[in-house]
Amino acid sequence: MRIGRWMAIVIIAAVAAGAGAIYWRSVTRDALPEGFARTNGRIEAEQIDIATKIAGRLADITVEEGDMVEAGQVVARLDDVQIRAQLAAAEAEHRRAIQAKAEAEAQLAYRRSELVYARAELSRGETLAARGHFTREGVDQRRMQVATAQAAEAAAMAAVDQAAAAIDAAAAQVAQTRAILDDTVLTAPRAGRIQYRLAVPGEVLAAGGRIATLLDLTDVQMTIFLPARDAGRLATGAEARLILDPIPEYVVPAAVSFVAGEAQFTPKSVETREERDTLMFRVKLRIPADLLAAHADRVKTGVRGTAVVRVDPAAPWPAELAVKLP
Repeated sequence: MRIGRWMAIVIIAAVAAGAGAIYWRSVTRDALPEGFARTNGRIEAEQIDIATKIAGRLADITVEEGDMVEAGQVVARLDDVQIRAQLAAAEAEHRRAIQAKAEAEAQLAYRRSELVYARAELSRGETLAARGHFTREGVDQRRMQVATAQAAEAAAMAAVDQAAAAIDAAAAQVAQTRAILDDTVLTAPRAGRIQYRLAVPGEVLAAGGRIATLLDLTDVQMTIFLPARDAGRLATGAEARLILDPIPEYVVPAAVSFVAGEAQFTPKSVETREERDTLMFRVKLRIPADLLAAHADRVKTGVRGTAVVRVDPAAPWPAELAVKLP
């Protein structure tokens, strides 16, 4: 009995010692020097929906989920047969308007020559009438011919202006149709990774129909919440370190890019009432763009981890938080 009792005491002591060691390592690991704040967060990236500007049938999608794309790269195409026919008609109307203006200008030249002739005839008639060789009635008739020629010239000038306006309208229609044709080709607005494909070829989409979702891997950040005592000491650009759950052996550098101007309650995921009752400030930590570009194939969103923010710019970083990258 005594042996069993002693064995029980030894086992309990060993368990207590192990628990104490684990607790001590945890406290030591989580302990931070003055001037730093630690909290949890999740990696997020800007999501951009690639959507149609016009209604149409989806002819082709050139990317798959997970593909990396460059800014301006073609992602999808809509059926453009009908729009190309409309463009051909608009271009034909533009050519017709140009021809109509040429005819109007020729008509104007003819009317001006008639006016020149009518004025010359009036001048000769007035000279002959002054010498008594032409009747007054004949002079009046020639004056009427001049007035008629002037009216014809004015009408021809108006026709030229109308033809010029028709050319401008036809050119605008051509430009508009070409713009619609360009809208049948959908391109990536930024470089990034295709997160979702939301449509399939052959599907008829309304204007604004989403085709794919793009993750902008040049704008990756972690959103965290800090109490007022820490957030109030932060400045934009303050240094931070991220330790992500899937790769705890690495320390990723980041910087404060945003501090909320107003306090808000902590997220509902916080368990204790004391923490829920504490007003917190939302803070965004942005990972450097050059680092993201160098490791674009490794960037994942939704990954959770720990963030350590330096609230005192004079505080030196602990050795265990030195930047360590793959």
